Amino acid sequence: MATLSLRDRFYSPKVARAILSPFSILLLGAATAIGIVIGLPIIAAAAIGVGAYGAKVGLSIPRNSNRNRIDPFALREPWRGYVQSALTAKLRFDRTVAGTRSGPLKDNLKQMASRLEDGINESWRIASRGHDIDGALGQLNTAQAETELRQLRSQQRQQGTSADIESTIRSLEAQISSGQRMQQVTTSTRDRLRLLDARFDELVARAVEVSIGSGDTGGLGDDVDDLVNELEGLRLAIDDTQRAERGELPPATTTFSSPDATLQAPPPLSQPGTAQTQPTQTQPPQTQPPQ
Repeated sequence: MATLSLRDRFYSPKVARAILSPFSILLLGAATAIGIVIGLPIIAAAAIGVGAYGAKVGLSIPRNSNRNRIDPFALREPWRGYVQSALTAKLRFDRTVAGTRSGPLKDNLKQMASRLEDGINESWRIASRGHDIDGALGQLNTAQAETELRQLRSQQRQQGTSADIESTIRSLEAQISSGQRMQQVTTSTRDRLRLLDARFDELVARAVEVSIGSGDTGGLGDDVDDLVNELEGLRLAIDDTQRAERGELPPATTTFSSPDATLQAPPPLSQPGTAQTQPTQTQPPQTQPPQ
């Protein structure tokens, strides 16, 4: 979720209600009156009242959401297990950082831990998408649609066709096709998320080596960035696929072309040592000089 600035959180309905609340105004007056009763100067008593009022309003400012919103038990398996595995790996990484001697090495590991926090959030978003897709698949009942489709095609061959039968067949085919695409998404996502969870564990093991001075800090940092970037790319690919399914993007933008397809970022436009096909260009005719 997006992180809101203090200004955005202050200008919210909840804060507005606290400012105008009769209880807040009563608290301002009561705190001021108590200050006067105990013998404080009016200015000091008023300052106490304003402070109490400000504290009441300050407590009403909404807090930004953080990792506490991640709840693996809100998901069904296997998505729950993927999130739990990532959280466990991150906890072990944090423990490794905490046990590292103070110095530049520990500072570098802390930066990696902060970067891995982004990966945890991406893993949660991906698992949540997968959970939602599985829920939608459970409502489609493509098996029944396939049975009805076979019956209608058999009826069509035996008795001929009609506009109603053709329309029903098209509707059933679209339902089955949608279910197949969604199944491809969830299968590919499970495979990739399982692999990325394994890489979380690998990074923890390497962090332990780095913490005792026997590992490559720079290489570990690069691999942490690569992992988080892959998770972000996976989540964006799922989002694009779902948007295409809703008609918000053309189908060509989806990355699931087969049940074994994996979600990955497109390759760079050029690779060292790889020949690329260039568009054919028409050259203007060459004028030969007179002999």
